[in-house]
This record gives sequence, C-alpha cells and structure tokens, in this order.
Amino acid sequence: MSQKKVARLRRASRTRNRIRRQGVLRLCVFKSPRHIYAQIIDQNVGQVVVSASTIEPDFKTQLANGGNIDAAVKLGARLADKAREAGVIEVAFDRSGYKYHGRVKAMADAAREGGLKF
Repeated sequence: MSQKKVARLRRASRTRNRIRRQGVLRLCVFKSPRHIYAQIIDQNVGQVVVSASTIEPDFKTQLANGGNIDAAVKLGARLADKAREAGVIEVAFDRSGYKYHGRVKAMADAAREGGLKF
C-alpha cells in the first residue's frame, strides 16, 4: 500500500471514530477515477440505509463520464432524494479521508441542496 493511501485511511478512521461517538447516520463517499459511490450507513445496526453510485443504469445513460464533477452533482441530488424517501434527514459527512474539494465537495453541496443536513 502506498504512503498516500495509508495516510488517507488513517484520516478516515479518525473521522469514523468521531462519527461513531456521535451516534448519527454516516454519509460515506468513495471515489475512483471512473466512478463515485455514496452510502448512508447506520453504524448502530451495521446496515446500509441508502446507497447511490454512478454505476447505476440511469446514470450511465445520462452521463458519458461517471467520475467528474457533473456526475458528482447528480449523484448528490439522487442520494438526497433516496434519503428523503427513506426518512433520513440528518447525517454526518464521512469524506473517507479525501480532501474536501472537487468531486467530494460538489457531491456534498448537491446533497445539502437536496435536503440533507450535515
């Protein structure tokens, strides 16, 4: 494992421990060069409540590239819609150790505009 990945995972574990102590639902983001994935996880039960990703068939028809900022904005809006349907309003944002800019920031801002509070 590279030094960069080890440092990212260390930052992620600190964030996840802090969120665990708060006892709220966690909005977790993972990004790869081609796609972005997001899940809302209930850590008390250990269960995924809502998930969305750019791999889903409706995203593939709308977007040529699933790993850019436009895809992140649509993913955030889609996740917020699914969360509202599931009755989730408030979450803690787990950026998985990534810096809060670019695709991660675009997805978070779109989720906030969609009605999620964090």
